[in-house]
Amino acid sequence: MRLTEFWERMRAHFGDVYAESVAKDYVLSALGNRTVNQALADGADAKTVWQAVCDAFKVPERQR
Repeated sequence: MRLTEFWERMRAHFGDVYAESVAKDYVLSALGNRTVNQALADGADAKTVWQAVCDAFKVPERQR
């Protein structure tokens, strides 16, 4: 998954403003106790990060 697709999915699910908040404010254990932004900056795969977000926020299967 490309980063552009990752951010499109984040914004589609959470909305523009809340997607940014989720990315910078929520620490996810599945990402090694990092935020989305930290994980992506550290080189984590966007698909792996998206899956962690989906699991943490109970994103419906059809949106995953």
